Amino acid sequence: MKAPNIVVPPPGPKAKEIIERDTKYLATSTKTSPLVAERGEGALLQDVDGNLYIDFTSGIGVLNTGFSHPEIVKAVKEQVEKLVHFAGTDFYYRVQVDLAEKLTQITPGDYEKKVFFTNSGTESVEAAIKLTRWSTQRKRFIAFLGAFHGRTMGSLSLTASKTVHRARFFPTMEGVTHIPYAYCYRCPYRQEYPSCGMYCAKILEELYFETAVPPEEVAAIFVEPVQGEGGYIVPPKEFIPELKRIAERHGILLVDDEVQAGFGRTGKFFAVEHYGVVPDVITTAKALGSGYPIGAIIFRKELDFGVQGAHSNTYGGNLVASTAALKTIEVIEKERLVERSRRLGELMRKRLMEMQEKHELIGDVRGLGLMQATELVKDRRTKEYAPKEREMVVEEALKRGLILLPAGRSAIRYIPPLVIEEEHLNAGLDVLDEAFSAVEKKL
Repeated sequence: MKAPNIVVPPPGPKAKEIIERDTKYLATSTKTSPLVAERGEGALLQDVDGNLYIDFTSGIGVLNTGFSHPEIVKAVKEQVEKLVHFAGTDFYYRVQVDLAEKLTQITPGDYEKKVFFTNSGTESVEAAIKLTRWSTQRKRFIAFLGAFHGRTMGSLSLTASKTVHRARFFPTMEGVTHIPYAYCYRCPYRQEYPSCGMYCAKILEELYFETAVPPEEVAAIFVEPVQGEGGYIVPPKEFIPELKRIAERHGILLVDDEVQAGFGRTGKFFAVEHYGVVPDVITTAKALGSGYPIGAIIFRKELDFGVQGAHSNTYGGNLVASTAALKTIEVIEKERLVERSRRLGELMRKRLMEMQEKHELIGDVRGLGLMQATELVKDRRTKEYAPKEREMVVEEALKRGLILLPAGRSAIRYIPPLVIEEEHLNAGLDVLDEAFSAVEKKL
């Protein structure tokens, strides 16, 4: 199928009517584009006015298997005809057990594990907060500036990617200390890698644990192996291992947030595998269900609550969502999408690096697999953020048939479905190149 194909400048008349009604009836949220979707297949999406787009967003990292993968659709239809819901937290059914067993097999670590099912990424983080507090009987946490772990009140306490997320919600949960992430392009300590000696990790033990945070009171360190909403920041290979060593020395649990980076997105099944680290708890959601709302935490068996009622929910592990998740993992394995992410990620990275040489707006290119980003700057020397220019590029791309999402203060993320055809990946990157050129002509 030839794509993109724009027949009506977006938003078209049908899209405008829906956007107007949306504004009237729906609470203010995080809309970033005047795109009104109607149907999709693979990595292509059609809007209500008949425009055909190449999608570089995967529904915010959800659709690693693409839009409406036929095998997942078939499995869901069969389950819906049998039973939609029966509260797997209070009763029993096979698909939930099958999915839990599969998750314990594919996640890092050869220790015995257990699983708790949730409905979203933020709920997975909430479950991890409660689990680590329960099992350690400690009440403090370490998180990172730039982190995004969700917007409900517990997970919001860990989130620190944008002030808008936290404004008017103070006080959040007590006991969270944020420290800078390993953001080498903008090192907050004004050091250079590798001569820095991984100071951004070691400062936790050398300074914080000696002054403000008693380590024996810390339940867990929450960390994204690649920061998502903070700007798709990839830390040096030593960063996560050093955090793990520090955590182990003080009896602190390491919680690996894979909500956005998991299920093949980075060229590994789980992003933490790039660093050779085995976490104590893994939080997941997004791509687990291929669009069906489901999340999970996978953790060391000995951390289990062990008391009925200490934590539960109603919809976690729902029959239809669990069926979609189990089939999603099967599709990822059968179609070798992890390997595909790695291969196509290399192609994308090469093209983005070529664009960096061509476009002064691009200050940094970073990422793993099909989780790539460019950070836009007004001046490469000063690295001044360029949020306005970033929005202009996203807008110009949409006009030409490419769907993009921002990340961080002035970055653009590129996360197409892992099933994207190489021809469509290249076509999307061609549109991106044109969008940068169009913006530069306006500046």
